[in-house]
Amino acid sequence: MKEKRETTFVGYEYKEMTIPKEQASMYMDCYENFGWEADENIAAVEGRSLITVRMKRNRKMINKMELTRLQRHFEACAKEVEALERSKTSAATAWAIVTGIIGTAFMAGSTFAVVHEPPVIWLCILLAIPGFIGWILPYFIYNGIVRKSIQRIQPLIEAKYEEIYEICEKGNKLL
Repeated sequence: MKEKRETTFVGYEYKEMTIPKEQASMYMDCYENFGWEADENIAAVEGRSLITVRMKRNRKMINKMELTRLQRHFEACAKEVEALERSKTSAATAWAIVTGIIGTAFMAGSTFAVVHEPPVIWLCILLAIPGFIGWILPYFIYNGIVRKSIQRIQPLIEAKYEEIYEICEKGNKLL
């Protein structure tokens, strides 16, 4: 005699997202608090610095509207964290590049002074000094500005993470 296995139909909604590889664990943990689970039928696709994850959740879950609202709030906070992380180095990179370009301009002037007929050696030396300084200085400028940016931005990032954890806690209570 065959036993009848009772199964109930569960309709799922699906979500595919591409996230930074280093943040994948946090995203997966947070999305579980909004009713999402990793779709084991499809493997995650890894790129160089991004990972594509596919998730699913029950379509008929209770409090779905509120969970979706909290999820959107979480996604907005996560994007803000990503932007803050990028802003740590963006100003430093710009200042370092500008300084390097100015140094290169001085070196170009130095080169033109030495290849001029007759060569103007004193001008070549005079222009080469700020040129070399302009090539060496970007490293120190970059590191100094990044250090200051991290000190200024890290508290903002920590505050955003606290907000994310509060959102996830609310979502978990609704499940």
